[in-house]
Amino acid sequence: MSIAPSPAGRVRRPRTVLAVLAACCVIAVLLSVGVGSVLIPPDRVVSVIGDRLLPGLVGTSATDTEARIIWEFRLPRALLAVAIGAALAVAGAVLQAVVRNPLADPFVFGVSSGASVAAVAALTLTGGLLVTVSVPLAAFAGALATTLLVFLLAQRRGRVTPNRLVLAGVAMSYLLSSITSYLVLRASAPGEGVSAVLSWLSGSLAAADWGDLGLPTLVLVVTVTVLVLMARVLNAFLVGDETAASLGVDVGRVRLILFVITSLLVGVAVSVSGAIGFVGLVVPHAIRMIVGSDHRWVLPAAALAGALLLVVVDIAARLILAPSEVPVGLLTAAIGAPFFLFLMRRSGRSDA
Repeated sequence: MSIAPSPAGRVRRPRTVLAVLAACCVIAVLLSVGVGSVLIPPDRVVSVIGDRLLPGLVGTSATDTEARIIWEFRLPRALLAVAIGAALAVAGAVLQAVVRNPLADPFVFGVSSGASVAAVAALTLTGGLLVTVSVPLAAFAGALATTLLVFLLAQRRGRVTPNRLVLAGVAMSYLLSSITSYLVLRASAPGEGVSAVLSWLSGSLAAADWGDLGLPTLVLVVTVTVLVLMARVLNAFLVGDETAASLGVDVGRVRLILFVITSLLVGVAVSVSGAIGFVGLVVPHAIRMIVGSDHRWVLPAAALAGALLLVVVDIAARLILAPSEVPVGLLTAAIGAPFFLFLMRRSGRSDA
């Protein structure tokens, strides 16, 4: 089964969808900042943020403790969820277009696992300030290498089939996950060290701070801008390599560029939050059902919807077993795995 391009709808509808999604993201962030072991009303959340952004111009009725909780702990976590959710959703949308496979997702294809194994290797081999640089670079390199390898393994006589892509991706994911577990157990002392790393590998935003936001935000803004400018090329990929080439697209070169961009998005996301799966699978499908397949609208809408989904899931992760936390990646897997099975059954019926 491939992704079929759909007729372009009226411009007003996608713009309305973008406005609604943006408003929902703002509301979700405010709720995320207010929810926790200490409940803080939305008006105090807004007043603290306004006071920090415009000191002296906006007053706040929040206590010093509430202000510290909001600004130092909860707001960076909520904004990191926005950045990571958007990055993963956009990466999934691009992968699905490039390989014309609705099952494409950084987690399913092993891209997240490749980023994780490289990041863990960097963590165990480097230390101090070098970790800040080496982990994102290693995660990017691991994600890119895995993407290219899966694509090469899925080729048969120069053509890529959806079934081979899924099988190659799942196989790579299992192999790389086992390597990651071996590195963690070999390099870490028993106890809390292993537990903390394994929690990170399950996908967690618990340790987020302002220092984690810079790189993901920069990469997200730059890559989404570039991808929106390449929207017509992504639309051409939806109708097949031959048609794209007839339209003047250098298929091999552009595909490599897109693989690099998606690997950068996934690598940066994994380096700060661990492997959070299925956001890139679920969100693009939902968005295409609403705005169609034109990537001028799919990409920004997927970014907003991915951000919204991860912020909401992060709220749930804190509330389900409060005061303990559930890793965010476990909840996204609980949502995405049944959806993946549904798509597989649908794909099987269409191929029969």
